Amino acid sequence: MKKLPLLCLLLLVTGLSFAQGNFRFEKNEAKKQVDLFYHNQLLTSYCYYDSVMKPILFPINTPDGIAITRGYPLAPRAGDRTDHPHHTGLWLNYESVNGLDFWNNSTAIAADKKQNYGIIKHVAILSTTTDKNTAKLVASAEWTRPDGHVLIKEITSFVFSVKGTQFFIDRNSELVANDLPVVFKDVKDGVLGIRLARELEMPSKEPGMFVDAQGNLTKVPVDNNGVTGMYLSSEGKKGDSVWGTKSPWALIEGKRAGKEITVAIIDHPANKGYPTYWHARGYGLFAANPFGRKIFSNGKEELNLSLQPGEKINLRYAVLVQSGTPPTMDEMNRIAKAFGERR
Repeated sequence: MKKLPLLCLLLLVTGLSFAQGNFRFEKNEAKKQVDLFYHNQLLTSYCYYDSVMKPILFPINTPDGIAITRGYPLAPRAGDRTDHPHHTGLWLNYESVNGLDFWNNSTAIAADKKQNYGIIKHVAILSTTTDKNTAKLVASAEWTRPDGHVLIKEITSFVFSVKGTQFFIDRNSELVANDLPVVFKDVKDGVLGIRLARELEMPSKEPGMFVDAQGNLTKVPVDNNGVTGMYLSSEGKKGDSVWGTKSPWALIEGKRAGKEITVAIIDHPANKGYPTYWHARGYGLFAANPFGRKIFSNGKEELNLSLQPGEKINLRYAVLVQSGTPPTMDEMNRIAKAFGERR
C-alpha cells in the first residue's frame, strides 16, 4: 500500500483544511469555527457558537492584521463598550420575523422572555474552496422559533478577496420560507450589521438610549477617548445624518493602531428595496436595512415583506475593509458599480 504523505495524515487526523495559493481555510469543528488566512494572516473566522444565536464573521481584520470589529462580548479588549451584547462581528438577521426578534437575541435575554426571540442555527459547512485570488465558503442555516420549528432555510456564500490593502467580503444569502408564510415587519433593526471597534465609533455629545422590540432599554454613555470615526454615504451625507437615508453604499473612516481605516457596505442592485436605508449609529453599529421603510421614512413608505412557503429572496452585500489612504468617492463609485455588475 502506498504511504500517505505526513501532511495528508495530519489533515485526516485534525480535520484541518489547507490549500495552495494565497488563501487557506482551517476548520475547527470543536470550536465551531472556520478560520480564513491570507499569507498566513488571519482575515476572519466563520463562527457558529451556540452563545451567539446566529452565524457570524468574527473577528474581521485588515490584510495587515488590524481588527475592525469590537471584541466584546466574545474577546473583550480594553476600552470596549459593553452595550448590545448581540452586536457581534458581521451578521445578517432581523428584528421582526413572524413576530419573533432574531436581531436582539443573546445570552443576556432572561429565560422568561426567550419565547419572543428566534435563533438562526448553523446546519452545515457545504464547501470551502480557494484559488490564487479568492476564497469561498458556503454554509446552510435555519431560522427557528423557540419551539424549534423552522421558519426559513438559508444558504449563504461568502466570497473573499484581497487587493493590496483592501479586503472584500461578498455575502450572498438565499432565504427560503419553509412551510409557513413569513412576514418581515417594517422595523429598524436589520439586516446586515457590523459592530465596529471602539476607535471607529463616532464622537458623541450625549448618551444614547435604545429600546428593542421587547421593551429592553440600553443606555450608551458619552466617552470619546480615542474615538475617530465618521460616516459618509454615496449621496454625500456625513455623520449622524447618514442614519435613515438611502444610498447604494456607505462607509465609515477612522484610525486604529496608528493607521487610517475604512469600512464600507455596498448594496447590490438586485436586492429588494435597493438602494438600502442605513441604520448607521455613531456608537459603532453599522447596518444596511432595506426592510425598515416605515421607520426610516416616518410612515411615508411601508413594505412588510412577506414570503409564501417555498418562496425565496436573495440578499447580497459587499463589505470593504481597508487600511491606509481611504478610497475617494470616485473609487467607491467604481467599486460599487463593479459589484453591481456581478451576478
